[in-house]
Amino acid sequence: MSEISFSSLGLSASLLSAIDPQKYKAPFPIQEKVIPPVLSHKDVLGIAPTGQGKSISYVLPLLSNLHDSKKSKNRHVSVLVLVPTRELAVQVNEVFQLFSSKLDPRVKSLAVFGGVSINPQMIALQGVEVLIATPGRLIELVENNAIHLDEIKTLVLDEADKMLNLGFREEMSRIFSMLPQKRQNLLFSATLSEDLTTMHQILLDQPFIFKIESETNSIELINQLGYFVSDERKGPLLRYLIKSNKLKQVLVFASSVKRVDNIATKLRANGIDAMAIHSKKTQGVRSNLITKFKYGKLNVLVTTDLLARGIDIDFLPTVINYELPRSPKDYIHRIGRTGRAENPGDAISFVTPEDQAHFKVIQKKMGRWVTMNDSDSIDLKGY
Repeated sequence: MSEISFSSLGLSASLLSAIDPQKYKAPFPIQEKVIPPVLSHKDVLGIAPTGQGKSISYVLPLLSNLHDSKKSKNRHVSVLVLVPTRELAVQVNEVFQLFSSKLDPRVKSLAVFGGVSINPQMIALQGVEVLIATPGRLIELVENNAIHLDEIKTLVLDEADKMLNLGFREEMSRIFSMLPQKRQNLLFSATLSEDLTTMHQILLDQPFIFKIESETNSIELINQLGYFVSDERKGPLLRYLIKSNKLKQVLVFASSVKRVDNIATKLRANGIDAMAIHSKKTQGVRSNLITKFKYGKLNVLVTTDLLARGIDIDFLPTVINYELPRSPKDYIHRIGRTGRAENPGDAISFVTPEDQAHFKVIQKKMGRWVTMNDSDSIDLKGY
């Protein structure tokens, strides 16, 4: 982390009092570099892996600017943050609320997303200055005249690469057409893809650019380990590792909803506190499971790649790839759930004979070779 302190970045005394010196000893590089230009109302392009403190880099200066400016008309929000998932919307809103708590008057923020009733969200929009939204639900709210976007001062696209991958382009084009042309644009992403380059050229005006080239830069703290294992021994091996090593807060990745459910069911049947989380679960269930897992009240969470970015925890000790992802980029993103915020972590991968060639490709792309163990010598009876 940087030697520079938050107090040197131009933030208000009220906001500085909300920064816990025990949790935030000094700004991370993206915070140090991005906070001043956001305070100065400049456009920003930030390319950095998840876990680098990206949200704080825009939340703090935006709150500072809002607190110093005239309050917008009711149902005319000043700041719009677009995110790809409901989980990320909730988490970003928590950050806004945490730091807004020390401001007088407070800056009201709200997260809106699909999968839940729209009526409570429409009512809650009274007096909101910062709106964090998934694109589909935002369009619904605009169509119902519950919110107006013609006075937006700042647009933030968080996890923009994921939004493009999930196919939000048409919805985002509609949203862009509703916004005032003169505004501040902040674009954040884990990677700089060709699609993102195009969006950057369209949206940003002489932006300040901060870039950490690759998530491989953030995996030095991760202890990677692999096991050669047959498909039928994966379940017992997973249970053996969790029980024999007394693992806590374990995030397990599998490739399909059906497999995720099966893994969690078998873990519970063997006395391990585990739950499955995926797109088929309701928003209420998903939010509850993530909260329990985040605070150590659930030991194992089994998930698919779709929800990986919605699980934002400062320190996650162990990630297990029960099944390998399809791409090296997804592999790096999965294991990046651990080894974060300067804390070391373990990433364990199960590699079947059919997976070996694919895993070699993943390691080559990553630029690191994983220590492999043969699981045949492990006695898995009773697991």
